[in-house]
This record gives sequence, structure tokens and C-alpha cells, in this order.
Amino acid sequence: MGRVGVAVSVAAPPVRADALKIEVRKVLGNPAAKGRGLAVEARFNVATGFTILFGPSGAGKTTILDCVAGLQKPDSGRIRVNDETFFDSEKQVNVATRYRNIGYLFQTVALFPHMTVRQNIEYGLAQLDARERQARSGEIAGSFGIAGLLDRRPAKISGGERQRVALARALVTCPKALLLDEPMSALDRNTKSRILDDLRVWNEDHAVPILYVTHEREEVYALGDRVLVVEAGKIVAEGTPHEVLSRPQRESIAQLAGFENIFDCSVVAAHPDQGTMTCRIDRSEVTLEVPLTRVPTGRSIRVGIRAGDILLASSQPQDLSARNIIGGKITSLTQQDITVVADIDCGANFTVHLTLGARQSLGLATGKPVWLVLKTYSCHVLQ
Repeated sequence: MGRVGVAVSVAAPPVRADALKIEVRKVLGNPAAKGRGLAVEARFNVATGFTILFGPSGAGKTTILDCVAGLQKPDSGRIRVNDETFFDSEKQVNVATRYRNIGYLFQTVALFPHMTVRQNIEYGLAQLDARERQARSGEIAGSFGIAGLLDRRPAKISGGERQRVALARALVTCPKALLLDEPMSALDRNTKSRILDDLRVWNEDHAVPILYVTHEREEVYALGDRVLVVEAGKIVAEGTPHEVLSRPQRESIAQLAGFENIFDCSVVAAHPDQGTMTCRIDRSEVTLEVPLTRVPTGRSIRVGIRAGDILLASSQPQDLSARNIIGGKITSLTQQDITVVADIDCGANFTVHLTLGARQSLGLATGKPVWLVLKTYSCHVLQ
């Protein structure tokens, strides 16, 4: 059967947890083998509302969730909700999963196929009498728009409905915290958005800390009150989604944040009075004006630019505030959903994202000369 999407015990009415406090270290694999053994080390608090763990696959995000839920035992550290300690290596405290009352929803919903929707939702309420179970399941089903499905089995409902059932099952026990491990990855954007809207409304009444794992930057912007970027087992950046992803300081974060253009450059000149510097893209004659940093002239830097931050003109622009105007030629045009991806050869290769309307109004085609327009602060100097 695999994991069941809930790891909880029966609880009293909702606990308004102020914060989930996490300080864990867990070594995965074989630490003695060279090149193996990821050390996951994390220390942070999760306030009520959404906190996003963002990062590539294999970074250690799920391990952190498993430690909180009690599915993995940390090598050292502490885990607390309010004044209740779930794990403390120094005091030798390790509360069993079933007593932690932590809701956990996995990428695979793992509903019991032989049970009805109601029976799935009530799975963690066995210690309550039938009337209380029905009241709880009916209330949570109404909150997530599945009240009309209670007598059906999982095979007879849609993927989005199954995800709503799994979420209701994780929440019906009034958990002290909620862990979500890429739970919406198989759903289309509209279905995902509606489910998350319902979850927001539910949490306005219950105010539990929610730790949400994803590698989709759209979910980070849509959900996150706070985002923590996890890389190779460590938290390398944290803040609001705008603070972390819109102006990334690390190349790895820029790649996660959708910076399609990352260039090796050399610093040509600094302009302290203007707050800028000029750099040249390696193996080209293309220069960029970028924000001033402390990197000295002649040193190498990496510069990241979002494809969506580049404007495209079909004739050479004049009298613009943007400091970077670069001529080039279209080498390819590809439509991806409602976005047109243009590859431009300027002596260095740039990727630009356009709307369908922009392609049509500019008469864009492969081989056509164009000009790229970039603001200085659209060019991000990366570590």
C-alpha cells in the first residue's frame, strides 16, 4: 500500500500552535563512503500559515518533514510545537509518530481503495464514537467541497477530488502542524489553485503551522508567507518569496527561480558614481551594465537574467532609460503553452519569453533581426 497520507492521533479541538521549532541533523546514506552521505542540517521556526521548503530533488526537504513527523529519527537536535517536545537528543526524548498529532500529506495520496470517502476521512478517528466521527468528517468534507462524495470510493472520483479527500483526512484530527510534500504536483493549475484556496480558508480558522515542500516556483509565489531554500541538506536562503527569488544571490537559487540566462562574464569597468559596472560576456563582444558590486576590474562574475525580464524590439530603440540595448538575430521560436520562447544570437545566446500577441504584432520569425532591451537591475550578479 505504501505510505498513508496522514500520521496523526485523535485530538481535542484545534490547537492554535504559535510555531513549530525545528533543529535537526540527519546523515543519509553512508557517511564513510567518499561522495556519499548527505548531511541534512536545518534550524528554523515555522509560524502559523505557509512556510515553503523550496529546492531541487534530493536536497533533503522530505527528510526534514519525516523527522518532524517521527518517520525518521534525527541523529541530533530538537523538535517542538509550542511547549511540547517531540524530539530532544540530549534529553533522549523521541515521541512516537502516532502520538505527535502531525498531519502529513504525501505526493501519492494513498487512499484506501476498498473504503468510501467517509471511511477514508475517518481513518484517524477510530477512538471517537460514530456520531462524533460523522460530525467531524461531514464538517471537513464541507470545507473542501467533497460533501457529496462521502459514499463513493476513490476509484469513482477525480484526481483533484482524491487529493481533497487526502487533505481532509490529514486535517480532520485537528493536527498541531501540517506537513505537505509536493501534494499538488500531479494536478492541473486550476485544480491546484482551488484546493489551496480552500486550505487557506481552513487555516484562517485553525492557525496551524504548515510546512510545504515544492520545487515549483509558481507555488512559492502563490502560497508562501516565507520560503526557505534547501540545497545539499542546508538552508542557504530564507525570506519572503520576493526577497529570495526575485533578487537571488546564489546561482543555484537563480536557476530554481527561473533565470534562464546565466552568463560567465568579466568585469570591464566600475562606475561608482552611477552605482553600476560594465562586464563583458565571455567569448563574445557583448557588454552588459549591471549593478555595482565589490568585484574588482578584471575579475570573473556570473550574471543571471530572467527570460521574462528582457524586452524585444523589431527596430533599434532610441532614447530609453534601459542601459542595455543589444542587437541580434532570432535563431528559433517555440510555443510553450501561452508563452513564446525566442532564442536570440547576439554573439552570446539569449533566451527571451514573449506573449503570443507580441510575436504576432512584431512579425517575429526565425532569422529576423531584433534588439534586446534590458534594465540594469534585471541583471543579477550571482555568487
